[in-house]
Amino acid sequence: MEIDVKKIAGYIDHTLLKADANRQAIEKLCAEAKQYQFYSVCVNGHWVPYCKELLAGSGVNISVVCGFPLGAMQSDAKAFEAAKAAEQGANEIDMVLQVGLLLEGNHQAVEDDIRAVVKAVEGQAIVKVIFETGFLNDEQKKTACRLSEQAGAHFVKTSTGFGPGGATVEDIRLMRAAVSNQIGVKASGGVRDAQTALAMIEAGATRLGTSSGVAIMNGLSSSSSY
Repeated sequence: MEIDVKKIAGYIDHTLLKADANRQAIEKLCAEAKQYQFYSVCVNGHWVPYCKELLAGSGVNISVVCGFPLGAMQSDAKAFEAAKAAEQGANEIDMVLQVGLLLEGNHQAVEDDIRAVVKAVEGQAIVKVIFETGFLNDEQKKTACRLSEQAGAHFVKTSTGFGPGGATVEDIRLMRAAVSNQIGVKASGGVRDAQTALAMIEAGATRLGTSSGVAIMNGLSSSSSY
C-alpha cells in the first residue's frame, strides 16, 4: 500500500520532554517539525514562548504537558499551569490523570481534576488526558475514557513515556472503542519506528506522541512495503 508521507506527518506530536533539554535542542526540535510538517511539537511549559517564536508562520502547533509526569499535584496547580501555557501560545494541553485516585476508585475526583484543566483553557486550547496505562487494567482504562469524555476532554492518551510500559495496539483499540467519534486517541510511549506508527494508526490512533518522528518519516520514505 502506498503511503502519503505528508499525511502521516500530520499525526505526529514531535516530542522533547527530557529534563536536560536546552535551547539548542528545542531549536532542533522545531526545525525538524517545520521540515517534516509535524502536527505539533510537544514540550514542557517553560519552552512555549520560545517555540512560538521559532514556529511562527509554520503551521506547526504547540502541545504542552501539564501535571507531568506524575499527575499527582493539586488540581488548581494543574489548571494554572495549563492556563499559563495557553496564554503564552500553546494550542494543546497534555495533562496527566490522577492515576492514584483512579486506582482507589475515586472517580468523581478524577473527573473533577480533568474538568478543572478543561475549563482553564476553554476556547484557547484542547486537552488530552494521559492515563499511564501501564498502571491500569482494561476496566480502569475504559473508566478513564468515560471520565475524560464526561469532563470535556478532547483526546485520551496512553502514556507519559516515563511510567511502566507504553502504547500498545490492544490499548489503542480498547480506548478507541470506549470513547465517541468526537474524541481523539493518542498513542504515546514506545512509538519509535514506521511499522509501529502505522500499526497504531490502523488500530485507531488519531495522534502519535514520539521523539522518533524523524526516524518514522525516514522509515516511511525508504520503504515501499507499508
